[in-house]
Amino acid sequence: MLASVPTVWLWLMAAAATAVACTALGAWIPDRKFRIWLPVILVVCGLGMAAYGRLFGHELGQMLVLYSFTLIGLTIGLFPTRKLMTTYAEEINRGVKRESYAYPRSHMVFLVFVVVAMAFAAFVLTQ
Repeated sequence: MLASVPTVWLWLMAAAATAVACTALGAWIPDRKFRIWLPVILVVCGLGMAAYGRLFGHELGQMLVLYSFTLIGLTIGLFPTRKLMTTYAEEINRGVKRESYAYPRSHMVFLVFVVVAMAFAAFVLTQ
């Protein structure tokens, strides 16, 4: 269904997902280098994902939908941890080093569940 939409709209959807993710994560992790490099990393990974999919016989539309949905899933999945990420980033900026950074198991389960659910939704919507 979504793979039959003109490709330009899928590129727009991917750009919007990238903008939403960069804006949200940039607000949650207040670090200048992170805000600069996150969009670059996401775009390079998205292009690599599209190239990898094309190499193994998937259409470009399918890969753009998968990229968009999983990126939004990542943003939603990291939402419960936003305050913890902000706290850790501010501590690192002040020079405080911890031996380990605790990440609640329930947040990890939620993150994985949302990303997998969004990837499954993308798969279903492109068939």
